[in-house]
Amino acid sequence: MAMPSENGWLSLTSGEAAPARLDKALAELVPEEAALSRSRLMKMIDEGDVFLDGVAVTNPKAKVAEGQVYALRLAPPVAVETLAEDIPLVVLWEDDDLIVIDKPAGMVVHPAPGTPSGTLVNALLAHCGDTLSGIGGERRPGIVHRIDKDTTGLLVVAKSDRAHHGLAAQFEAHSVNRHYLAVVHGVPSAHDPRLRGLRGISFESAGILKIATHLARHKTDRQRQAVVWDEGRHAVTRARVVEDFQGAAALVDCWLETGRTHQIRVHMSYAGHGLIGDQTYGGKRRLPEKLFGPAAALANDFPRQALHAATLGFEHPVTGEALEFTSPLPDDMARLLASLRGA
Repeated sequence: MAMPSENGWLSLTSGEAAPARLDKALAELVPEEAALSRSRLMKMIDEGDVFLDGVAVTNPKAKVAEGQVYALRLAPPVAVETLAEDIPLVVLWEDDDLIVIDKPAGMVVHPAPGTPSGTLVNALLAHCGDTLSGIGGERRPGIVHRIDKDTTGLLVVAKSDRAHHGLAAQFEAHSVNRHYLAVVHGVPSAHDPRLRGLRGISFESAGILKIATHLARHKTDRQRQAVVWDEGRHAVTRARVVEDFQGAAALVDCWLETGRTHQIRVHMSYAGHGLIGDQTYGGKRRLPEKLFGPAAALANDFPRQALHAATLGFEHPVTGEALEFTSPLPDDMARLLASLRGA
C-alpha cells in the first residue's frame, strides 16, 4: 500500500485477507489519507483509471487474488473555491513546512457541502497566506488527519508538498503518537467478566484495555461507524483509566495505533463505556443524580462528546527533529472533571 506518488498514481497490493471483488478490495486497501471515497473508486473503475499489469480493469466485480498490484490513475487536482477567512487560531508551532493547531470545539476541519465556511482550512488559508508552497499543485493546506467537529485539541497540517508526503507516510505507518483524554460512562476494568468476554477486547500489563476490531460505515446510518469483523478497516485503540469517579464514570487516556473515523468513540461505546455527551454513540446512559448531585446534571447535559486530543508527537518530515506537543484540557471538560471530583 502506498500514498499517491508525485506523478499522480497510487499503487495498491492485495493481501491475503483482501475481499475477492475489485470494488470492495480497493475500498479496503486505499489508505484513508488518500481521501478516495467508495463512489470515487467506482467512478475510477468505470472510467478506466484502475490498471492491473498495464491493462485497465473496468468491471467492479472482477476477481482479486493475493499479491496483485493495482495502479490507480489519479485525476490532476482541481482548484476548489475555498475562501480565506480571518478566524483566530491557537498556533503551537509553525515553520515553512507545517503548522500545529489547538482546535476548539465546534470547528470543522475541512469544508464540505454543509459547512462551506468557518472551517480550519478557511482559517489556515488566511493565516498562512503566501507561505503555503502548494499541495498537489494548489496553494492549500495539506490535511493529513482530522478530529471531529466537537472534539478539541491538536492537529498538524502540512504547508508544503514535501511535508504532506512525509506526514502522510508517518500516519500510514502508525508511528505518530496520539493520546486523547475522554470522560466515559462506567470504569473499564480487567476484572469485569462482561468486558473480557467481548470479541476483540483484551487486557495488557498494568490493566491497559486493548480494543482491536474492524470499522466500517453503519449499514443503515451512513453518518456513523460500526464495529464489524469481515470487512472494513482494521482499528486498534488502547485505553488506561486515569481517574475513577465512584465507579459511575472515569477519565480515560486513549491512544491510537490506527486512526479511523470516530475510532475512540465507536470503540469505547462497543466496550460499554461510551463517552459522556456523545449523542451519536453514547446512548441514553445517565449519571445518577442521587450519587453526583449537580455534577450529574452537568454530565448528563454535556453538549458534546467529552474528548480532547491532548498529545501529538511525530518526526518533523523535513528536518527529522522529534516533536511532541501537549494541550491542556478545554474549559468545559475541566469544569466537568472538577464537578465530578467535588461530588
